[in-house]
Amino acid sequence: MLPKAFITSLSDIFGSEDILTAPEDCWVYGYDNSKIHALPQVVVFPTTHQQVVSSIIACVQHNIALTTRGRGTGTTGATTPLKGGMVMSMERMSKLITFSPENRYITVEPGMTNQQVQELSANKGLFWPPDPTSAAYCTIGGNLACNSAGPRAIKYGTPRENILGLRAVTGAGKEIRTGVFTSKGVVGYDLTRLLIGSEGTLAIITEATLKLTPLAEAKTTLRAIYRSIHDAAKAVSSIMSQPVTPCALEIIDGNAIKLIQKYANAYIPESAEALLMIEVDGPEQSLNYVTELISKAATNTGLIDIQQAKTDAEIKALWKIRKDLAPSLRKAAPKKINEDVVVPVTEIPSLILGLNALSKRHQIPIINFGHAGNANIHVNLLLNSDATEQNIKAQNCLDDIFSLVLKLKGTLSGEHGVGIAKRDYIDRELDANSLELMRNIKHQFDPNGILNPDKIFPLS
Repeated sequence: MLPKAFITSLSDIFGSEDILTAPEDCWVYGYDNSKIHALPQVVVFPTTHQQVVSSIIACVQHNIALTTRGRGTGTTGATTPLKGGMVMSMERMSKLITFSPENRYITVEPGMTNQQVQELSANKGLFWPPDPTSAAYCTIGGNLACNSAGPRAIKYGTPRENILGLRAVTGAGKEIRTGVFTSKGVVGYDLTRLLIGSEGTLAIITEATLKLTPLAEAKTTLRAIYRSIHDAAKAVSSIMSQPVTPCALEIIDGNAIKLIQKYANAYIPESAEALLMIEVDGPEQSLNYVTELISKAATNTGLIDIQQAKTDAEIKALWKIRKDLAPSLRKAAPKKINEDVVVPVTEIPSLILGLNALSKRHQIPIINFGHAGNANIHVNLLLNSDATEQNIKAQNCLDDIFSLVLKLKGTLSGEHGVGIAKRDYIDRELDANSLELMRNIKHQFDPNGILNPDKIFPLS
């Protein structure tokens, strides 16, 4: 039970409409898309920077664990309040602070959705490059917390490459401003990018200044189908080694294609074992030439078919296969496990073949797709996670998957983050000295250990 004095202090900070204490009201704020659940004892909804400061100070004074969340679209349990305590939902801090199209930046509160930023920016011919699939619902704060990028990262980079500065509050209740409002700046340590991807363990972001990019004049879409994953990977390497970088390069493996053929009304040749979705953008005058270069790079002896969309209707038709994948997965396994890993581009075939072997060994279907240009592959284990036996198989399979990824010189997460799901594996990727430095940094920002405890680092 929370101290009465703590609840009283929260009542001094928030109105009654901005605090939840009844367990039945707090319950839904105890999990994210990972479905890992823990019940918070209180949920607050700040609308101002000062409320965030005051709340953190109250948590420090009473030693209350504090977990921050956006809209809960993450998949690693990063916003699950493992120690109960307080959940701070940032969804009502959604205001536009400053928009400077001439300087190509926008400053927003963390609760604004990715899509809202895109719509505001598009009115001035600009966009913010990170575009996760949950863009219509996920918040900017959540994007920054996990460094969530999406398909456009191949050309335009992740949130770390598209952020100028932050306003935040540390776990000690200290207010900080990091970064710049300019396109260059090298004064002091780069605290801005340190906070990006820290999953709410170091500080709570209350404002973010995002670097915007001009919208391309034109865009075209290609779909290429291959006889094997080797042929598709060979095409990816060829595409990425020539001067024109596509703005999206997505891959779907043979298992995913078979799933789509089973559950969706989409024609794909029976001999297809891999598929690439390719988008190219740029000046209208040069787009045909650029598309020819990409098409040439995508062509090899394993290519079955390549199509280019000419109209909006054709673009939708080409993307239909990719869009049919998510509902097909939900039909096949509503409680699937979704992990994202990254390997060097040349190791995509070895990864997919290794995953197929692990699928047979552990008797768990595995479906793979993702961002081919940076080899960020989403590995989906199809199972009924309510079945104890399947859960044990899945955890053993995940253990082997992560070992395979590291053997291929990869990394355990590209954009989903660590949270709880990968917490106990990261010491395989990071050496002991690096982990010690990171724990020390955590202590400097959060000396009382109240911010998102028991996340990222393996439990000692």
